Amino acid sequence: MTRLVGDLELAEDAVQDACAVALQQWPSAGLPDHPGAWLTGVARHKALDRMRRDKRRAQREAAAALAAADAASASAAAGGPGSPVLADDELGLIFMCCHPALDPAVRVALTLRSVCGLSTAEIAAAFLVPEPTMAQRLVRAKRKIRQAGIALRVPGPSDLPGRLAAVLRVVYLVFTEGHMATGGGALVRAEVCDQAIRLARVLAVLLPAEPEVTGLLALLLLTDARRGARLDASGALVPLEEQDRARWDAAMIAEGEALLEHSLRAGRPGCYQLHAAIAACHSTAASAAATDWRQIVLLYDELVRYEPTPVVRANRAVAVAMTDGPAAGLALLDAAGTHPQLARWPQLHVARAELLRRLGRDTEALAAYAAALATDPPAAERSHIGRRMRLIGTTAGPAGPRPSPGVTPHQG
Repeated sequence: MTRLVGDLELAEDAVQDACAVALQQWPSAGLPDHPGAWLTGVARHKALDRMRRDKRRAQREAAAALAAADAASASAAAGGPGSPVLADDELGLIFMCCHPALDPAVRVALTLRSVCGLSTAEIAAAFLVPEPTMAQRLVRAKRKIRQAGIALRVPGPSDLPGRLAAVLRVVYLVFTEGHMATGGGALVRAEVCDQAIRLARVLAVLLPAEPEVTGLLALLLLTDARRGARLDASGALVPLEEQDRARWDAAMIAEGEALLEHSLRAGRPGCYQLHAAIAACHSTAASAAATDWRQIVLLYDELVRYEPTPVVRANRAVAVAMTDGPAAGLALLDAAGTHPQLARWPQLHVARAELLRRLGRDTEALAAYAAALATDPPAAERSHIGRRMRLIGTTAGPAGPRPSPGVTPHQG
């Protein structure tokens, strides 16, 4: 519908109207032979009705006709209906919404909300900003699309490179929400992980010569391969170093490593390839003790050049703690943690707590765990934090707190 009318808000309203009609008619009339086509047809009529009621009817109808013509032109330029980007409606709409006229951060957030189904709260958590702030950004983005008359249409092949970075970020953040859910009771949302991996596979078919596309797919596969070991039978979180590696998906790891090697041969490194290389260091280690943390630190050193964010610096600090000791890692972690956004990131506080615990500074570790709980993490992570806090209570003796066995803050 967005492709037909060139207006995201109008398309959303029309589709909602069509769904309402379906809920009224289908229970008594039965399911149509082609429900998707039925909904599209009704939504098209609803959109036309809305445009006719609009005071700017002539301009809107002309824009809709132009958008339809542009869509047909883009289809021909991209190879017709068989083109991968047009064959997948979700990916096509992601490319539409990642419009270069919008600020990069806003276009990603808008796409996550309007196309990928993430809630405003989930998107705010991904960007480490308050939910009202993100809600205002989304409203402003839609207003800009409407006021500037930005027509959303499937881009042709020549337009894909300019939108690719935003599209990759969308797919990555969708997977991140599935891998470490910020809402609901479950830590892992399997269907969201699967959705992101499917989109990454379609992208890899569409753009096989782009190493960052291949690197992203490798990263998702190498990370998702651990899904079956991340929770125990009771649903409790199992940290990376405690996971049963026999439960990792060996076939998925092999595919991810092969894709990573293929992307690196292109000689054009990027952040997703480096993230994938870090994930591969874990997947190729026979045990947690055999993990090559020095190699991981070197990879983070390179990653900071491409993605100099406080989150990457914080993760590098954890890796340094595994090579140079918890004191060295804590100093770097506290330096990264001065960024105000990281106060909203529970993993920062958990990492600090683990390093403080390893240093025997149990009172400070309890305070850091409490700060993590204050960010309202998902239930599985809250339970994990609670267990860590109880562990501190049982290891502190009359002579004062003492260090317990080292545990890396990585949560797998």
